[in-house]
Amino acid sequence: MKLRIPRSRALAGAAAAFAVLVGGGTWTAAASDGDAPAVHREERIMGMDGARIDTSFFTADGAGGERRPAVLLGHGFGGSKRDVRAQAEQLARDGYAVLTWSARGFGKSTGKIGLNDPDGEVEDVSRLIDWLAERPEVRLDADGDPRVGVSGSSYGGAVSLLAAGHDKRVDAVAPQITYWNLADALFPHGVFKKLWAGLFINTGGGCDRFEKHLCEMYERVAVAGEPDDAARDLLESHSPSAVGDRIEVPALIVQGQNDSLFPLDHADAMAKAIEANGAPVAVDWIAGGHDGGDRETARVEGRITDWFDRYLKDEKGTDTGPAFRVTRTGGVDSTNGGAQLRGATGDRYPGLEAGQRRLKLVAGEREQRFASPAGANPPAISSVPGVAGVGALSQLSGLGVGLSLDFPGQNARFETAKLASDLRVTGSPTVRVTVKSDREDAVLFGKVYDVSADGRRQVLPSQLVSPVRVTGAGAKDGATVELRLPAIDHEVRAGHRLRVVLAATDLGYASPADPTAYTVTLEGGGALTVPTASGVKTQAAPLPWWVWGLPAAGAVLAVALLLTARRRAAAPAPDPALAGVPLQITGLTKKYAKSVDRYAVRDLSFRVEKGQVLGLLGPNGAGKTTTLRMLMGLITPDSGEIRVFGHAIRPGSPVLSRVGAFVEGAGFLPHLTGRANLDLYWQATGRPAEDSRMEEALEIAGLGDALERAVRTYSQGMRQRLAIAQAMLGMPDLLILDEPTNGLDPPQIREMRDVMIRYAAAGRTVIVSSHLLSEVEQSCTHLVVMDRGRLMQAGPVAEITGGTDTLLVTVEGGVSEALAGKVDALPGIGSAVRTDEGLLVRLDGASPSTLIGELVRLDVPLTGVGPNRRLEDAFLTLIGGSSA
Repeated sequence: MKLRIPRSRALAGAAAAFAVLVGGGTWTAAASDGDAPAVHREERIMGMDGARIDTSFFTADGAGGERRPAVLLGHGFGGSKRDVRAQAEQLARDGYAVLTWSARGFGKSTGKIGLNDPDGEVEDVSRLIDWLAERPEVRLDADGDPRVGVSGSSYGGAVSLLAAGHDKRVDAVAPQITYWNLADALFPHGVFKKLWAGLFINTGGGCDRFEKHLCEMYERVAVAGEPDDAARDLLESHSPSAVGDRIEVPALIVQGQNDSLFPLDHADAMAKAIEANGAPVAVDWIAGGHDGGDRETARVEGRITDWFDRYLKDEKGTDTGPAFRVTRTGGVDSTNGGAQLRGATGDRYPGLEAGQRRLKLVAGEREQRFASPAGANPPAISSVPGVAGVGALSQLSGLGVGLSLDFPGQNARFETAKLASDLRVTGSPTVRVTVKSDREDAVLFGKVYDVSADGRRQVLPSQLVSPVRVTGAGAKDGATVELRLPAIDHEVRAGHRLRVVLAATDLGYASPADPTAYTVTLEGGGALTVPTASGVKTQAAPLPWWVWGLPAAGAVLAVALLLTARRRAAAPAPDPALAGVPLQITGLTKKYAKSVDRYAVRDLSFRVEKGQVLGLLGPNGAGKTTTLRMLMGLITPDSGEIRVFGHAIRPGSPVLSRVGAFVEGAGFLPHLTGRANLDLYWQATGRPAEDSRMEEALEIAGLGDALERAVRTYSQGMRQRLAIAQAMLGMPDLLILDEPTNGLDPPQIREMRDVMIRYAAAGRTVIVSSHLLSEVEQSCTHLVVMDRGRLMQAGPVAEITGGTDTLLVTVEGGVSEALAGKVDALPGIGSAVRTDEGLLVRLDGASPSTLIGELVRLDVPLTGVGPNRRLEDAFLTLIGGSSA
């Protein structure tokens, strides 16, 4: 393997000149709301050995000619440089020179996909560093050696680690939800992770898009159903673990808890290896991952910036955060009712075995017999990769919801006694067993359930399962092994039990096709060992906003009223023809401060009718926030007009009394009841109490008896309902909601959707700005899509999406005519038609989850289920793939 070292300026210059394709780059200005410095983007195609790589280079005004550190941002598998554009622009505003690129075989880049081949994708990164070394904007540590950090998610996260191991010029890394050893990820403990492997190939565009030897390896393993040594060696050579002893730079490791592709043990391995090299390491377990959930994008990107500020800018006073942080869900801040996501931290990374506690397994025979059926069907179900869009299974597991099935006679199960007190499990539980089989090797799948006190409900944390191939199980005495179960962070309540299940099959993995008998015996005293990481403490709640916020808000309000009174201009006369139209925007334009030719909103026109629920969509910098501020009279447009029920909007316009608004993060006094908070708010408006129409607003919001409880006892969903009720006081004819579902779990999102629909059903109008495209698609009747301040399209949702109730089902090995006929005959299915992509299923009463269950019952080897035409597809088409 090659080990890159800083080169002379002449050599770096020659390499950079060779790398750049003939023809200069193209400079454009990237928009941003507010007074932030302008960001410039240079598009350039660079010639590499065997590929042409599409790149974007971002810098911002305000550096005063000083050189700045550089950051390379990689994208996830199946994506392109467009996916990280928003983060690149923000890093540029924060004082970095940022280079993004589409990896080989993705976006506009050519070449074959090499799965981060050291001689392909990793070498490309070194060539990009060569190019950065020649840029006058970039700070140098030596000739040909730029000060540079690398970050990215998944595929891009792995290449950041590989770049640090292969090229000594890399100074810091921040990999996210990625792998340490790709062989361990796709062949964990010698078991083939067939669904995720198939999705890799499909997401990459098919086997022909990969380097030939990779395609041949995949097909060989898929046919055999298990990996061989050559396959493992190939993937390991493309993995960060192969150069782990060379990664000696500060590393911020962000890994997902909801991730059956690259679970937490990959982050554990990379943290231990890099720390052993003497480099600073911090580990952050986020709520989301490849299986869904909250990726905490804003917080994580902020922490990455802090990390680079410390280790690239040498800002030694920058707080890079704790050595270990884990996001925990379901809690309510007792002082301000904050979001459900709460952080827990430790001053050192505890690993996956800290604070071990032994729990006796008392329920279930010590020795149990079970079998794997012929063809390994029907398989048990834990996670179902590829269907997170219609089920979001893993992120629902914390709510006691999920599609986890274990068929009788195909597993052994052992249980603890009921817990006397709450138990927080942080890390990998283990259990020691002896396995006997009528085959030489046994393939088992271990998992730990949280079982409710009444035994009626079981939760599989993050839908995770650990496969294991037990060699020597066919011997007379079998083989004794310690099974390491999935790494989790999960609280088990007092009265609940833990249930260990060892299953013979799992939908996501390949199991032996021949029927196999197993005997499993508990060893080691029959105990389940669980790690508790007692040094990890949930963070204390911040100072309540009202301690400092109310006085400050009063001062700001007083100043705003004074300025408004002085500056208010005479508004145009009302337009009688628009008296029944909730909103009409015509030619609306707003330039950025101190700019003569850069626009936040430009020539925007659209109309909203009564009874509509309108979704306002656009990527960051599209002008959505600026438009809403002008609509609410908070800022004044440079030109154009906004009319609400025929009245032109000006700061303090009387017609604004017919407009209600909810802005994310509404504050309430936690010690008061919900009703008392609403009463206090309405009194502050100075309007008569009888005009509040509070009971109507509360009926729509659906708070019920909770209204008489203190707000500090509310869940996040209830607080959002209360905030919506506050916006609905007076029953305004036009309701504006900015990210109303932010921080809510799926059932709460569904409830919030019902609130919006009920409000509009009475002839009122709702405008909602949201990043949750799937939710907007279900909640809204009409859409306005913006990009770079301009209107891209407006109209009914179905018209923009080409909306149907059709799902695309993809199946390993293709769809037979017989299978299509079986699906077509299912109740609630309108039709099932074979296509080149798979099976198009039109729902006629059945839900997506019902369809999935029926397909599993029919033993269909699913590789994916998703909408045939989604709002996301239409949205990305309209804006050209800009980051939302």
